[in-house]
Amino acid sequence: MAKFVFIVPPLTGHINPTLSMGAVLIQRGHQVGWITLDPGLGAKLPEGGELLCINYDQSDQQKQDSGQYLDMITKKIVYGIDSIKFLYEDVLIPLNRHSYEGIADWLEKYKPDLVITDHQMFAGAIAAVNQKIPYATSVTAPAAIKIMDELPKVHEWEVNQIVALQKEFGIDKIDSIACSSLLTMVLTSKAFFGELELPAYYHFVGPVINRKPVKTSFDWELLQKNSRPKILVSIGTTFDHEHKKSFFTKVIAAFAEEDLTVVVVSDPSLFEEWPENFIVQRIVPQLELLPHLDAVVCHGGHNTVCESLMNGLPMVVIPIAYDQSHVAGRVARVGAGLRLNFNRFKAGHLQEAVREILQEPAFKASAVEIKQSFIDAGGTQAAATLLEQFSVNEPLFLLND
Repeated sequence: MAKFVFIVPPLTGHINPTLSMGAVLIQRGHQVGWITLDPGLGAKLPEGGELLCINYDQSDQQKQDSGQYLDMITKKIVYGIDSIKFLYEDVLIPLNRHSYEGIADWLEKYKPDLVITDHQMFAGAIAAVNQKIPYATSVTAPAAIKIMDELPKVHEWEVNQIVALQKEFGIDKIDSIACSSLLTMVLTSKAFFGELELPAYYHFVGPVINRKPVKTSFDWELLQKNSRPKILVSIGTTFDHEHKKSFFTKVIAAFAEEDLTVVVVSDPSLFEEWPENFIVQRIVPQLELLPHLDAVVCHGGHNTVCESLMNGLPMVVIPIAYDQSHVAGRVARVGAGLRLNFNRFKAGHLQEAVREILQEPAFKASAVEIKQSFIDAGGTQAAATLLEQFSVNEPLFLLND
């Protein structure tokens, strides 16, 4: 039996894959813990998982503030390259700086055989190297890797931010150690990732999405009451600012008169009245719902896109910020959907785009091809097997030193 620990930021899309990997490792007889700032994560852990919560002194306001960065992301109106600058300067660097001490303390207490740190939790990599514990990296947003090819100057700036933080904590290297040279798992397929060649320690394991179903009510009878096409519209959990209402106003204008059933992930109170062909819920059982749908409209969050493609669903992707533009570009590039501009699209553009992906079989066919590439990559089981293999090969941690 080996002892594993995941280090995760308080972001659903980064946490969910670790829950699936951890569940498989526990089923195989291993001990698994999660280091997190979020005490609420305990309720989501698989049976047998251990919550290792970072608890700061309430008087330490600066460290307390760092735990609120999810709220900062949801409220901030920021787009494109500016969103990357904001993400690093206002969120990731402060979050990692103030998480380091708590992560290091837990690693010393828990004594894992292998650390698995999210690619945005570079404090985990720093603490692991400082304590000479082997670590692997889980890349939940592959655009973080692709950016070095697509936007080299932006990538160089990102690396400089991470390297400066490494130096603060005693690692004097000119390169970022955020991605482990022992094992970096990229949670997509090579076919969807694209042409960039990576070193041998990068492994494409496919999306890791076989997590626990969401326990929420849903009117399945209403969904199935007619044979018209069914679509999902979601911009995820990341954005909750004033532009959200403008977005859904366009969604209503686009689909209110269409022969569609439209499942919308939003607060029902956002509008006093929704069209009769809309099903609106704050939370939907997305994994259970997708097999019953014909298409998806989304913001380009990596998890939502992968879950949709795993069901062979064509998409209209409307990226807002962070890595979503890259993900939207990949969807369009592989022929599995169309992309629109969040700030410029009109209701008519959305209406036409959805009609096109529903009526043109090539979009569905391309989505199915990517689905097969995901299946071939192995998913959760493949990721868990890699972690097992590297957990027993301890001397290799020197590759990260």
